[in-house]
Amino acid sequence: MENQEIRSMLEVIDQQVSSSILGGMEEQYEELEALGYVMINRHSIQHWAAITPKGQEFLNQHD
Repeated sequence: MENQEIRSMLEVIDQQVSSSILGGMEEQYEELEALGYVMINRHSIQHWAAITPKGQEFLNQHD
């Protein structure tokens, strides 16, 4: 994933506090999770992601 794509996804998650993971997006969210930028909650029926401090730091560095 390119930096701009990462930034765009993180901005959406940050604005929504958490973001439901919709069909077809699992791979992108898992990539963000592997980078440490989001935490995925898999304990609910609809998985969702929340931005981590590392993800917030990424957004702040690229303002």
